[in-house]
Amino acid sequence: MKRNYKRRIDDLLDLPKEVVTNEPKLTILGFEQIIIENFKSILEYEDYYVRVNTYIGVININGIGLKLIQMTEDDIMITGKFDSIDFESVINEEKEVK
Repeated sequence: MKRNYKRRIDDLLDLPKEVVTNEPKLTILGFEQIIIENFKSILEYEDYYVRVNTYIGVININGIGLKLIQMTEDDIMITGKFDSIDFESVINEEKEVK
């Protein structure tokens, strides 16, 4: 019941899904800039790959000359020449047990 009540408030206020759920939002500008909102931490950082931990999994960014340009508590900007972006989902252990 709490969840339905919260969902109705979110719908009435027309809040973006990423604000309400902490799901990451990726904004990719061309092949050389990406902004990731709602991240938890940076797991690994080299000039050829970056691993970013989010609330629903890990985002892997591979490329050349990758740099962390800007980082706040909520978002991070990465620049460089991107080759690939892939995702590692987190398996919800509570759902597996049931």
